[in-house]
Amino acid sequence: MKLINNSILLGFLFTLGICNSQNTKTAQASLKNNFKGDFYIGTAINASQIEEKDTKADALIRKEFNSITAENIMKSMFVHPEKDRYDFAMTDKFVAYGEKNKMFIHGHTLIWHSQLAPWMAKIKDSTEMKAFMKDHISTIVSKYKGRINSWDVVNEALNEDGTLRKSVFLNTLGENYLIDAFKLAAQADPNVDLYYNDYNICEPKKREGVIKLVENIKTHGGKIDGVGIQGHWRLDSPSLEEIEKSILAYSKLGLKVAFTELDVTVLPNPWDLQGADVNQNFEGSAEMNPYPKTLPDSIQTKLAERYASIFKLFLKHKDKICRVTFWGVHDGQSWLNDWPIKGRTNYPLLFDSNLKPKKAYNSVMRLKELQNKELVKKHALKN
Repeated sequence: MKLINNSILLGFLFTLGICNSQNTKTAQASLKNNFKGDFYIGTAINASQIEEKDTKADALIRKEFNSITAENIMKSMFVHPEKDRYDFAMTDKFVAYGEKNKMFIHGHTLIWHSQLAPWMAKIKDSTEMKAFMKDHISTIVSKYKGRINSWDVVNEALNEDGTLRKSVFLNTLGENYLIDAFKLAAQADPNVDLYYNDYNICEPKKREGVIKLVENIKTHGGKIDGVGIQGHWRLDSPSLEEIEKSILAYSKLGLKVAFTELDVTVLPNPWDLQGADVNQNFEGSAEMNPYPKTLPDSIQTKLAERYASIFKLFLKHKDKICRVTFWGVHDGQSWLNDWPIKGRTNYPLLFDSNLKPKKAYNSVMRLKELQNKELVKKHALKN
């Protein structure tokens, strides 16, 4: 009987990928392989990376990630700069890059109040706005039908208290613009996954706003498949408890949960600022830029511990989470170097500005190894 149990355990070890074979070592050598079967590991890539201008960055992207989001080039000011003109040159390259590397391709974003083409912001008439939305959403989504796997249909439509933001869309069409946007996207590609995406939606009031928004879209016949939680977080907030509550609340609505723009700032924010409204900027100072040249080991350790606790929670709820996307490939690329104060040096990602893995990377990678060892231990105790 003991021999049979040992055989079972040996098979269990092979299944987990713990046995010391060369193939197993290779499979554990990247983020995407480490979390294969759990959720996609994605990154936001910029125009230079889409065009493969930096061979080292390109190699890192292909090695570590199996999902991509366009950091900027799919936003309306770039893809639809004039009323009667679309520019798909960079978007075509972005989609082709994902297809070539067999990646999950996420479209970001169709309807957003920020980074609008100037002509869009001037629309005052409801009839004109409806015509714009139909043309904009239908044209873009149908062009990439069957090639883009999911879309952020509406981005950042809520205030911090969960009420609807006073955008050009709300002002001209009322809250029905949300329903219309999701219906139009579904008509253009019935099989693509459609998301609502926003920041701070792990906070209770804003979370309730998302729930109300989703329920309203569903009640009126709109198709919505998931919620994108922008993980623009800090070393000490939001709490893991609130993040977990949000995963459970959105999943309970029958939605997929994606963490779409993950980064962890290590710098102080002015006036205890929270959120990710790109229109906010503040004056800089030495106090607000404490690590201009390098990140101290003590803060590296705190960042590593924060990422480890976040990913431990993700693994706990891997049955509800479909994708985790970092907002940038490496620290040098991060938008947080210029927001909310320009010219700072931030260190929010897993790779430094030289494309080298940080302590945070190692802490995330070790989680699976520890999880597998714990599973083996439990299995051995049962037998």
